[in-house]
Amino acid sequence: MLATTGERVLLAGCGDVGLRVARLLRAQGHEVFALRRRPPAACDGGIRWLAGDLASPATMDGLPAGITRLVYLPAPDARDQATYEAVFLGGLRAMLGALDRTVLRRVLLVSSSAVYGDHAGGWVDEDTPARPPGFNGRVLLEAERWLADRPVRSTVLRLAGLYGPGRLQLVDRLRAGLAAVPRAQVHWANRIHVDDAAAAIAHLLLLPGAGPLYLGVDDTPLPLDVLYDHLAGWVGAPRPPEGPPPAGVGSKRLSNARLRASGFAPRWPDARLGYAALLGD
Repeated sequence: MLATTGERVLLAGCGDVGLRVARLLRAQGHEVFALRRRPPAACDGGIRWLAGDLASPATMDGLPAGITRLVYLPAPDARDQATYEAVFLGGLRAMLGALDRTVLRRVLLVSSSAVYGDHAGGWVDEDTPARPPGFNGRVLLEAERWLADRPVRSTVLRLAGLYGPGRLQLVDRLRAGLAAVPRAQVHWANRIHVDDAAAAIAHLLLLPGAGPLYLGVDDTPLPLDVLYDHLAGWVGAPRPPEGPPPAGVGSKRLSNARLRASGFAPRWPDARLGYAALLGD
């Protein structure tokens, strides 16, 4: 059962995923504020836009009073350690410092499966030790741990690789003959449709008794060559040649059992179905 209507929600770092979350929450009758560096000029379904830079704490002065739920889901504008630390560590600390914790009921931090290293194709769940191989995973894990130590109810959702409208770079590379894939040894891919990711965020944010950690992924890990070959067939491209696995990702199969047990079911349980819908089948 979801919380009753009337929540006052702040989405901090409201890009593509955040906008989808905002629309879901508005449809349920909640008041939604959305912060990004450059808010859109036009109103979008009653979403109240705020201008602010999560890497610059001074821009977060004067946040709305009475925020009951916070979703922290920034999209750093550069992929380097300093930017990640400024946004996920400095920004999160400043945001919590600027909000009234006496009325703040839950914080949901959107993290990433990048906190896990390689597991040789084995299954990974929330109890698997996190050993991030790259700076992005290390910074995210530090932010997760910092938040867990704060005196506020919090939930972390570690998302797998996103695909969906506007996220078809893989299909473009296949069409252009620029993709390669490991074939000699199975390398597992984990995906979630962007609309399912948004729905999972909204679900956990409002779920009474939500736990501290969930994996956001569909039901069906796929060998990378199976996924690539399937998509190449759909778009009439040749099967991609043998090549190295993606750098810094590691082969593993992510389990969504805990998220499903919370009452959430993905609309697109298999990326092949989700891509087929996107490609017009």
